[in-house]
Amino acid sequence: MTKRVGILTSGGDCPGLNATIRGAAKALYERFGADVEIVGVRDGYSGLITGDWHEMKQSDFSGILTQGGTILGTKRTPFKMMQVIEDDQVDKVAEMKKTYKKAKLDCLLCLGGNGTHKTANLLAEEGLNIIGLPKTIDNDIWGTDVTFGFHTAVDIATEVIDRIHTTASSHRRVMVIELMGNKAGWLTLYSGIAGGADIILIPELPYDMDKVIKAIEKRNANGRTFSILAVAEGAYDVAEAKMKKKERAAARAAAGVKTATNRIAADIERITGFETRVCVPGHMQRGGTPSAYDRVLATQFGAYAAKLVAEDRYGVAVAMVNSVVTDNPLAEIAGKSKLVPADCPMLDLARSMGVSLG
Repeated sequence: MTKRVGILTSGGDCPGLNATIRGAAKALYERFGADVEIVGVRDGYSGLITGDWHEMKQSDFSGILTQGGTILGTKRTPFKMMQVIEDDQVDKVAEMKKTYKKAKLDCLLCLGGNGTHKTANLLAEEGLNIIGLPKTIDNDIWGTDVTFGFHTAVDIATEVIDRIHTTASSHRRVMVIELMGNKAGWLTLYSGIAGGADIILIPELPYDMDKVIKAIEKRNANGRTFSILAVAEGAYDVAEAKMKKKERAAARAAAGVKTATNRIAADIERITGFETRVCVPGHMQRGGTPSAYDRVLATQFGAYAAKLVAEDRYGVAVAMVNSVVTDNPLAEIAGKSKLVPADCPMLDLARSMGVSLG
């Protein structure tokens, strides 16, 4: 009996999505031969809602191992709106189930981050055969040591820091680099250490501006004429830590800032007198060719998903735990975020190298 396997990519793009799609497809063809049909759903859950799907051929998966982005397209469809009927009167969950049945799917592979996994779990609870695959440059999906896309983003962010070093030292400037990571600081922490940042500020550790200033002034007193700050976009100070999310957003809006980065740079220049600049690499961190590490990881995850299909094991998410590819129940990991813990060895490493964490 032929297996019909659907694949979709949801949320933000990242390097490794196509490599994972390819890994799953090649492993499925290897296991089932002509007895497998692969259906691509365009633009994530949006395509599942609108019925935008197409049958794919083996040739569709050739040459995409090194390709960034996603051949299926992607779109953010917030989980909090999935069960809300809006002005268009569309019952999103009902429409997704209808598309699943119309496409005659035996299962659906959902590649994405936290929001994707929450919706994947919702669909599993609705009786669909779902497998999640963990994608995000933030590395914040619960239950897996690493997500595909993370290491490539670390490489890119590290190169940004490397390049900023030369211009910072040449002009004797303080450079504040804003890196992606709204809630989790893994990307900023790893790339900050890899790139030799002097100060690393992450959302999990609210910073004290006085300590940031002291770290810069200490470097200057020791004859170091420049400083590099790696700042996660979601970083906030000790005063903001006492506020609720909406209060913090309102306070920033009143101050004319969206993230803390420009405010940090302005405070540094005002207090120290050191010329300070901000660098925001933005979406470059999630674009381009996946690293060799992410290509291997994506292939491992895709092949494991094919194994789960062969075993008819659904309602789970693929994971890497202690260097072994495994899986977790979607119900146990959906809605949970893996943040940098206070006892993280990487924080201790940073401190041991004289890096200020604010």
